[in-house]
Amino acid sequence: MKSARIFRASALMVLSLSSAFGQAATQRIVKAANTFLATLDAKQKQTVMSAFDDEQQRKRWSNLPTSFVPRGGVSLKEMTEAQQTAAMALVSVALSPRGYEKVLQIMEADEVLKTSEGNGGGTGGPGRGRSGGPPQAGRGDGTPPSGRGDGPPPMNGNGRGRGPGGGGANFGKDLYYISILGTPSEKSPWILQFGGHHLALNITIAGEQGILTPTLTGAQPALYTSNGKTVRPLGQESDKALALLNALDENERKKAILGSRMADLVLGPGQDGKTIQPEGLKASDMNEKQQAMLLDVISEWAGIVHESAAAARMAELKADIRDTWFAWSGPTSAAAGSNITAYYRIQGPHLVIEYAPQELGGDPALHVHTMYRDPTNDYGRKLVAK
Repeated sequence: MKSARIFRASALMVLSLSSAFGQAATQRIVKAANTFLATLDAKQKQTVMSAFDDEQQRKRWSNLPTSFVPRGGVSLKEMTEAQQTAAMALVSVALSPRGYEKVLQIMEADEVLKTSEGNGGGTGGPGRGRSGGPPQAGRGDGTPPSGRGDGPPPMNGNGRGRGPGGGGANFGKDLYYISILGTPSEKSPWILQFGGHHLALNITIAGEQGILTPTLTGAQPALYTSNGKTVRPLGQESDKALALLNALDENERKKAILGSRMADLVLGPGQDGKTIQPEGLKASDMNEKQQAMLLDVISEWAGIVHESAAAARMAELKADIRDTWFAWSGPTSAAAGSNITAYYRIQGPHLVIEYAPQELGGDPALHVHTMYRDPTNDYGRKLVAK
């Protein structure tokens, strides 16, 4: 109940602040960061803060539970109520209202998964997580494996064995961590990290610019019931992409739909700095309406960050649109109100988006990973190099 009050209070805070964004966004984020840091004791502050160029901390994110891939920083579980409130207020100010809502829905899904796991869950219907094991092993290149409940393999590619805990102990909305790389500043670059199971936000603040890549959003279950309402944290990402596919003519669909079957993220955790060749249908072969629909799909990721940064990002991606590609792999239909079970990728000069339902462990519509990257500017590298 305490966490629920905190999250509701933070949601009201972000809504009240949303109209005051713009040039003052960085000031507000820095103020919220300093307010949060002021609630911490010396040991907590030392744990939360890292050097801006700490490469190991930058990479300490994953789709896996925190008991299997430890995160840096301090978890909500380790905080007092006042500290939790300040932490979530910082996250909310750094995001758009829709972005913060999505984050809360992902965290709530993990709470649903915790309940189902703790009760021997795995039935997989709405409001129930799917779990079991073991999943397939990692690829040996540092890429975390994926599978039922995102549980660990007997041994992954890094030689790490099974993590501690089991069942519902691995999940829950209090197992999300916050960390800061660098010192919150209105001029010098710094990074806010927030994440846990199925969530990894890497938000670089550099002056008035906000960089959200790389960011991982996912959900399990990706459809559940809360207060009598059906919730799909990644529902728009599914519906808008399917609508775009259905708006293509026969020749365009043939180009967009890949002959190979994709099953997981290609540029997910552990893949920083790697690149892939574009595939599918190039947007220069789309009409204006289809290009607008493609931009609308992209906005589900680019629009997570606070509005002023999101507007600048969307302007950049709109300028790139004719050089952006759309590729689809898997079933080309979905039941109304359900998520697609197909993989898709959107790739441009400054963009890679992946949507990857998880094939192992039951209905892939209920377990989704997505990835959002800018190969030229992950962690704000392009801005820092200037």
